[in-house]
Amino acid sequence: MVSVGREIAGKLKELVDRDLSFMHICGTHEAAISRAGLRRVLPQQMKIVMGPGCPVCITPQGEIDAALELAGRGFAIATYGDLLRVPGSRGSLESSGGDVHVVQGVHRAVEIAKQTDKEVVFISVGFETTAPTVAATILSEPPENFSILSCHRLVPPAMKWLLEQGEANLQGFLLPGHVCTVAGYKEYEQFPVPQVVAGFEPEDILLGLLMLVEQVRKGEARVENAYPRAVTREGNVRAQQLMYEVFEPTDVEWRGFPVIPRSGLKLRKKFEEYDAQKKFDIGFRPVTKHTACLCDRVLRGLVSPTDCRLFGTACTPRTPVGPCMVSHEGACRIWFTYRSREE
Repeated sequence: MVSVGREIAGKLKELVDRDLSFMHICGTHEAAISRAGLRRVLPQQMKIVMGPGCPVCITPQGEIDAALELAGRGFAIATYGDLLRVPGSRGSLESSGGDVHVVQGVHRAVEIAKQTDKEVVFISVGFETTAPTVAATILSEPPENFSILSCHRLVPPAMKWLLEQGEANLQGFLLPGHVCTVAGYKEYEQFPVPQVVAGFEPEDILLGLLMLVEQVRKGEARVENAYPRAVTREGNVRAQQLMYEVFEPTDVEWRGFPVIPRSGLKLRKKFEEYDAQKKFDIGFRPVTKHTACLCDRVLRGLVSPTDCRLFGTACTPRTPVGPCMVSHEGACRIWFTYRSREE
């Protein structure tokens, strides 16, 4: 950590005079915090908890089971690598024995569809960052044998749910820089708590935390932008227009959460020929948790990964019990990788 980071850390120790709990909603923030060992330099009274910032982690088991059903029907499945090992009710996509392709983006899934007569289904996960790219692909009129299983989520409705429940006793949020690059931050101005958009260097994160602490001390509750080199209040307006031209909000379940109103994205009726749910009559069925995995509570900021008795024993990146140990943006995977720095 360079001198400016040490200066900010010292300022935090001067200012924090009460118990404070801030939540970030970004797996990349957690990776940056853990990799740099930032929790070790923060005041003891300050706690940084993880929220539902990993898109693979918050994808509920019912949606994983739908992907497995499609693979079982003999369709070609295209997915991000992080989703490959997430356990469903009957194994994972990796263990399914199906025709599963790991791709870096939706464009590659379309290329696969053009090279085969098989039905190709892209498991389309992600927040506002990835949805516009998928929307642009749908607008390009991909081949008839291509479709998507839409598992997209929107961040603000989940934040609203967290604030209404109040179970994590949060004093503010470190807003996700990647999401805000696309979506902007004006929608977050509805929430009456301190919020700061932060970048991903250690100094960016420490600055964001300092700005949150200063708001708390002044009794303020507003959105500030500590990442102006990438984020504006309005965001990428063209990307947002593409997203809402193709998708519309819908009520969906999140892993660890109930159904959150208007927190997901479904294809509009004019594009339903590319909707795998409608095309193949696939439903998302709620699934009751039957393991001791605490991933659901980690995603709500109620516990840390090491609070789970499975962490590092029965649950490892090689033998994951829950999705938080699978994805590179999952808190458990990150803590397993950088455990010595957290301790």
